[in-house]
Amino acid sequence: MTQISTSSFAASPATPPPAAWYPDPSGKYTHRYWDGQDWTEHVATEGRQDVDPVGRASTGKEEVKEEAEEAKEEGATPAATTSVPAATTSQPAATSVSTPELFDELDIPRFGARAKARELAVEVNALRVERDQLHAERQRFAKLGVVDVAELEVRRTALTGEVAELDQELARGRATVSAELEQRRSTAARELETELASTTKKRDDLTFRLAELQEKVVDTEELAILQEVGVYEYRHPLTDAVAYQAELKRIQDGIKAMARKDGGAVLANDDWNVNGSRTQGRTMIRDYSKLILRAYNAEADNLVRGMKPYKLETSIERLLKVATTIEKLGKTMDIRVAPAYQDQRVTELELTADYLEKKAEEKEREREEKARLREERKAQQEMERERARLEKERQHHANALHALVARGDEEAAARLREQLADVDRKIEDVDYRAANIRAGYVYVISNLGSFGENVVKVGLTRRLDPQDRVRELGDASVPFKFDVHAILFSQDAVELETKLHQRLADRRMNLVNRRREFFRATPQEVKALLIELEAEVLEYDELAAAVEYRQSVTTVPSGAKGARLY
Repeated sequence: MTQISTSSFAASPATPPPAAWYPDPSGKYTHRYWDGQDWTEHVATEGRQDVDPVGRASTGKEEVKEEAEEAKEEGATPAATTSVPAATTSQPAATSVSTPELFDELDIPRFGARAKARELAVEVNALRVERDQLHAERQRFAKLGVVDVAELEVRRTALTGEVAELDQELARGRATVSAELEQRRSTAARELETELASTTKKRDDLTFRLAELQEKVVDTEELAILQEVGVYEYRHPLTDAVAYQAELKRIQDGIKAMARKDGGAVLANDDWNVNGSRTQGRTMIRDYSKLILRAYNAEADNLVRGMKPYKLETSIERLLKVATTIEKLGKTMDIRVAPAYQDQRVTELELTADYLEKKAEEKEREREEKARLREERKAQQEMERERARLEKERQHHANALHALVARGDEEAAARLREQLADVDRKIEDVDYRAANIRAGYVYVISNLGSFGENVVKVGLTRRLDPQDRVRELGDASVPFKFDVHAILFSQDAVELETKLHQRLADRRMNLVNRRREFFRATPQEVKALLIELEAEVLEYDELAAAVEYRQSVTTVPSGAKGARLY
């Protein structure tokens, strides 16, 4: 608050009051303080500053008018005729002029026209207030002009940037919407194309299915005809044989074609009359032919289903006998199975037997291959264990040699060096055997109690200890153990075994499965072949010990006097 002295308010009416202090519009005090927005409670009277206890603030134009009207009615001049500062300005309006001064200024007589003078004074005062308000308003707008233009320019620039960003965002949105719509259109088009393709495919499938069903109607009729003569669809042994499927289909189609009505599977003389009717005679011949063909096909199908490779000749002979029997029984009406139809059924038997034989051979090869792999795996495991054992033994020798050298015992060290060298040679031999799959042992063994005299087995093993293989062969599958005549190590044991088998080929016991290595030969004959092949035969025992067999022959079980085991 601005401090004012008493002398400040004691000045003459022509002297302006201090800044921001103006005549009190309420008339209660001499002056009141204007803070730039409103009248405050700070007042001054007779040069002294005080605070209005009521705290009355700005009175405004309405209070001035009310006080003027009250003064008019009383016939006196208002206590204060000053104007109220404008509420919209930052400074109060200029001080209004008192009525006497106004009379002097307007040259109005003091007597006779008081009412008119008062009205003119109020009007002049109001115009001056309006003028000051307009002046203050113009100053405010002049002051705001520079600032507002700059602010508006900044704002215009910012709004221009925002508009540009919104335009870009709008363009991006339009592009996104356009791309999305295009993608949806493409997706919808693809879906429609897919649905159309699916519908077309379903239509084609249904058309194909209809054609199949129409064919099956005919096939069903034909199937019923075939079943009448005993031709049934069953799981043929050659169904899963890919190499035989084409030939099997050709044979089955031929059988079905001949078994149909008037197909020629059965030959008969239809020049028969029954009860004087030729038609009834032909019907009787036809029914009897179906019965004959049904019996023949049943026998042929049973032979196919129960076929074994070794039963082929017996099966063919049995089928021919069935045809002969039918011909004898139908001799009166000259009914017989057609030779062409019988050839078809015989060919089916031969094809089935050939397939079963090859299947058996394949299974046997698989068993032999599995056995060979097991033998190879065992040999490999033995070599690995032997090499680990030799490596451990070599490490022990090396440690002992190091200790002896440290003590200075050269004699013992020399012996250990020889042992160490021997271990190294064994390791090299194991490594060679593991790397060279053709190296191994060829053995010649026999089993007098199981196979009789003059029967030997010539085989090959890559085991480190070939006796392990001999003991496996003499397990519970045979009544007695095998006797060993010779075991020869060869760098190419495979070649040596093959040459021995070739020399003994005419004495092979199993002529079907050549992997069964049993031959009708004496141990002496095999020894002669080995010498002929220049094999390194160091030991050869021509006589089979057959200890268990010989003891069993001479032993008489309790409760069986005089009985022999063999």
